[in-house]
Amino acid sequence: MKRIFFLLIGIIILPYIIVTLFNKEEKKIEEKEIDYKIISKRNVRILRNNTNEIDYVPLEEYILGVLAGEMPISFEKEALKAQAVAARSYVLKRMEYNQDKDYDVIDTVQNQVYLDIAYLKNAWKDNYVKNINKLREVIKETEGEYVMYDGKIADTLFFSTSNGYTENSEDIFSSAIPYLVSVTSSWDEAVSPVFNDKKTFKISEFCKILNIECKETLDINITKKTKTGRVSELTINGKNFKSSTLYTSLKIRSTHFTIEQKDGNITFYTKGYGHGVGMSQYGALGMAKEGYNYKEILMHYYTGTTIEKI
Repeated sequence: MKRIFFLLIGIIILPYIIVTLFNKEEKKIEEKEIDYKIISKRNVRILRNNTNEIDYVPLEEYILGVLAGEMPISFEKEALKAQAVAARSYVLKRMEYNQDKDYDVIDTVQNQVYLDIAYLKNAWKDNYVKNINKLREVIKETEGEYVMYDGKIADTLFFSTSNGYTENSEDIFSSAIPYLVSVTSSWDEAVSPVFNDKKTFKISEFCKILNIECKETLDINITKKTKTGRVSELTINGKNFKSSTLYTSLKIRSTHFTIEQKDGNITFYTKGYGHGVGMSQYGALGMAKEGYNYKEILMHYYTGTTIEKI
C-alpha cells in the first residue's frame, strides 16, 4: 500500500515540481536577458531628417556612418577609434532611453550626424574605397566597445574644439554628471582651425535677431562666467540673456567670447567650437598625434569611466 502511495506521489507531484522549477528557471533567464546590452542586438532606428522616414540600420553600420559624419576622415586612427566608442556609447544610451518610442536617434546634430553609404560614395568618389576601408578598420578594432560608469552606459557627449578646458556638465546643461567634469585639453589650440574665430554683425541686424531695442552703442555687461572663462549670463541694454541664447540665435562657435563694437558693427571673438562638455574631437586628434591610444583619450575626457565590450 505504501509503495502504491509513493508511486502516486511520484506520478502526480514530481512532474509538477519539475515544471515549476523549469518555469522559475525560464523566468530567471528572461529576467537576465532584459538588460541594456540586449539593445545592441537590434537595429538602430534612425529618423531621417530629409524624408521623415525611419531607417533600420545595424549598430556597427550606424557607427560607421556617424564616424563619417562627425569626424574628418583625415584624423588619426586613434582619434577615430575614440570617436567610434563614444558614438556607440551615445547611441546605446539613446536606445535605452527610447525603447518605447518610434525611433532612437535623428540623423542630425540634434543627436549624431549619420551619413549612409550612398551619400558617402557620391561625396568621396574616387577616394571612397580608401576612406571606407579606413573606417571599417576602426569599426573592427573597436567593435562592441562602449564607455561605462558605475555599471551603466555613459552618456558620452562630445564636441569639436575646447577653449583649453572642457566644461562641467552642470555649468552648461544644469545637470551634474560625475564623468562629465572639466579637464584640461591643451592640444586643441595647435591642431584646430577653429580654435579662434570671429563673427561680425551690423548692430541693427544684431538687435533684430535678439529682439531688443537698438542704440548706436549697446550697453553690454557680462554678469556670469564658468570657471574656464565661458560666458554664462549677460545683459544687453538692461535685458538679461543666457549665453546659450546668443550661441544658438547668432550661430557663433562658442560661448567663450569677447565683444567689440565699432563703426556700427558688433564683433564676437570666440575661442573653441561647441558646447564644451565631454570629449573634444580636436583634443582627441592632438592626443593621438602625441601617441595616446583611444582608450587613454576616452578615459581622459570621461573621468572615472571604463571601456567595456558587448
